[in-house]
Amino acid sequence: MYIWKQSDWPGFIWSYESIVPALSKVHRKQGHLLGQIEGLGFRAKEKAYVETLTKDVVKTSEIEGEILDEQQVRSSIARKLGLMHAGIHKRDHAVEGIVDMTIDATGNAVSPLTTERLFQWHRLLFPKNYSGWHKIAVGRWRDDSNGPMVVQSGSEGKIRIHFEAPPASRLDREMKAFLEWFEKGTTVDWILKAAVAHIWFVTVHPFDDGNGRIARAISDLALARADNMSQRFYSMSARIRTDRKQYYDVLERSQKGSLDITQWVDWFINCVDQAIDDAQCSVDSSLVKQLFWNDLELEIGEHQRKVLNKLLDESRTSLKTSDYARIAKCSQDTAYRDILELVSLGVFSKDTSGGRSTKYLLRTDSLKAPGSDN
Repeated sequence: MYIWKQSDWPGFIWSYESIVPALSKVHRKQGHLLGQIEGLGFRAKEKAYVETLTKDVVKTSEIEGEILDEQQVRSSIARKLGLMHAGIHKRDHAVEGIVDMTIDATGNAVSPLTTERLFQWHRLLFPKNYSGWHKIAVGRWRDDSNGPMVVQSGSEGKIRIHFEAPPASRLDREMKAFLEWFEKGTTVDWILKAAVAHIWFVTVHPFDDGNGRIARAISDLALARADNMSQRFYSMSARIRTDRKQYYDVLERSQKGSLDITQWVDWFINCVDQAIDDAQCSVDSSLVKQLFWNDLELEIGEHQRKVLNKLLDESRTSLKTSDYARIAKCSQDTAYRDILELVSLGVFSKDTSGGRSTKYLLRTDSLKAPGSDN
């Protein structure tokens, strides 16, 4: 039996005993990450924010099988945030719409989640009233004019129905109950609320299409409230994309049987944990880069700065003359002269193994992760 057919729907239950340890761990990591974010310089923080939004937009689309141009997404985000390095790229209505929805969901997280706001997100996702070749109802709840809303896979004759949503006749009261619960001032932890909101929304499946992307946007809105920040620095969609099969499997299992969604909540919290870990790696890299330049305090050339930034971005600690020439787009002779100057300044040391492909090692004393003892 689908959970929405249960007599006590939507009375979700879960085991606090099972999830509290994981939830407490996530809160500690969340606080540590956001504390380190505050230590980033303005440009590094700005870059981290743009990259997180870019991942969110690209990966939430990939989960649904839609591939977007990452550079176009990044450019659209930078332009909408009023950043100088936005670049000039051809504008795509589909890209612009999902970028607008993502920025609104997290940047305006304190604003109430309402029916009209959800309708506007849906209009942004489908600006031409089409999903692929199919015309759909946009900016309103589905009407089931083409039959019940089902999630299925397989070809004709071998179709497998994974889930059937509540009939359209119930959507007004279903969504009213959902939105009232979401905005109700309760003591429910916002990370936990993000997990419950996600499964509740996709179970109701109120739109003809776009339910998954909007459900993830709602989760991001709840997580932004958990962070108490209007900027995002970890991407749930990127982590869900990595575990896409498990994501769908756990959702499908949790949408059948009882209203005990402990398994889903536990999976979701673990997903947040891993998303924060992913972000922590990027933040550590940014802090290492920031510390390196703070410690260096040398006047060096544009080519040299470009090559060093490239090494730091890729966490590389060595290069050959040919690598330098390729990155800096200069001749081998110029690359060699630049490297020798950096050696004399103590930025590089020459690999003692020598040989035809001599490597130059970036000084490692400034490349320790923040807080590292070794």
